[in-house]
Amino acid sequence: MAEIMSQNEIDSLLNALSTGEVDVEEIKGSDEDKKIIAYDFRSPKKLAKDQLKTLQIIHDNFCRALNTFLAGYLRSYVHSEVLSVEELSYYEFSNSIANPSVLSIIDFNPLEGQIVMDLSPTVSFAFIDRILGGTGKLFDEKRTFTEIEATLIKKLVKQIMDLSIEPWANVIELTPRLDKIEYNSQFVQIISPNETVALITLSIKIGDVEGMINLCIPHIVIEPILGKLSTKFWFSKVSKEITENEKSTLRKKLEKGKLRVTAILGRTEITVKDFLGLQIGDVIKLDNVAKDEIEIKVGEKQKYFGLPGTVKNNLSVRVTKIDREGDENYERNAFARGN
Repeated sequence: MAEIMSQNEIDSLLNALSTGEVDVEEIKGSDEDKKIIAYDFRSPKKLAKDQLKTLQIIHDNFCRALNTFLAGYLRSYVHSEVLSVEELSYYEFSNSIANPSVLSIIDFNPLEGQIVMDLSPTVSFAFIDRILGGTGKLFDEKRTFTEIEATLIKKLVKQIMDLSIEPWANVIELTPRLDKIEYNSQFVQIISPNETVALITLSIKIGDVEGMINLCIPHIVIEPILGKLSTKFWFSKVSKEITENEKSTLRKKLEKGKLRVTAILGRTEITVKDFLGLQIGDVIKLDNVAKDEIEIKVGEKQKYFGLPGTVKNNLSVRVTKIDREGDENYERNAFARGN
């Protein structure tokens, strides 16, 4: 709906026109400028602003994971953030790459096609220097990478790509795989030059060294999931109820977790003199008898009672009952620690 002017605003405008403060031709020209939007038909826009915004959200989360991982791996202060997310042609991206550079070609499974991760030489040499025990100082010399340096970078890139799985989880379950690493942009032609790509530019700081990481994602690779690359879908995915399939996946992951279970056969106290004099074959008398139930702890929490015995010549404990009181004590203690 057009904005309605008040009578005072109309009077002020008429006075400005009569005195010459406002030119009628300027008003017409400004209106025409607002209506005309430049559009290049040779390079049509295929990604909506909403989809680019979702890509930025995904890579904001990727940067947080990257900061945590690299800070521990390189034992240095690391900070990365998304500088820009834009749509351009693959030719524009490849034409802006410096040589030499670390260009990782990555299979974006289960999506068909590949993406490119471009590490600037400054960042790459800082990585290598920190991994080999150096201070990660700025390296100005332009040269190719040695075989040892290339091996170290390849290992690091694989670990970095694994960090992208979780940020993309709301859209697709990725299983990225490093195909190869090139150091010259002329050997990296994953799509035709006129194809549209999304270019995510990250700035990264390692100690005193600053550089860039570029992620080039072709439109044809993410085309099957474009419907999911919207903030509306993103937040509806976050707030929706958990499906049975997701519950089953979570249950399977939990079942693979390991818990330390301790069976306490009994307790006793002895003097330091008796302790120092213990020999093979000595018997220590406990406060339990053989027929008494023993305590079974899960982690540090009292959970069960049971009876000791053997199964196929292996020591074992048969659970006889669950300690519900232990659950209540644990909840009370947890609440007390929280307060």
